[in-house]
Amino acid sequence: MQLNLQSRGYIVHIMETKTNVMRILDAHHVPYKSYTYDVASAPSGDAVAAALHQNPAQVFKTLVTVARSGNHYVFMIPVCSELDLKRAATAVHEKSIDMLKQRDLLGLTGYIHGGCSPIGMKKQFKTVADASANNFATIIFSAGRPGYQVEISPTDLSKLIPLSFSDVCISQN
Repeated sequence: MQLNLQSRGYIVHIMETKTNVMRILDAHHVPYKSYTYDVASAPSGDAVAAALHQNPAQVFKTLVTVARSGNHYVFMIPVCSELDLKRAATAVHEKSIDMLKQRDLLGLTGYIHGGCSPIGMKKQFKTVADASANNFATIIFSAGRPGYQVEISPTDLSKLIPLSFSDVCISQN
């Protein structure tokens, strides 16, 4: 949406930026809340949660993996957690998986590091969210561009993408 304001002979343009993820959510009539933050001041997931004044356990990062079979899988885990590759492999019925190399992310998903979202990838991959997502009415994750996040319910997310839930984070014993 663009709004033109004319004041004292100057034309000012105010843009409301929508990412592709937001347009997909709008098209499917999925209610969401959007957030923006300064990427330079939030270099890590914990810093993103702090910049948004949100609980880090409710802010999720999107990780893309590749299995020995060659299949790709997406995992969503809290920004304050680490993916347990063995648990993740078990969750998708694979013998083993590895993190996708950063240089391969854009070509495979259409997203860059720091802006990867489970919604709107070039190809839709099976996605597993850590079971902790079910502890919240809504979760927050990338809106497809660094500096942009969306908040929606896990139930609504599962209506848009092939999503399952499993304990895939390293245990915090």
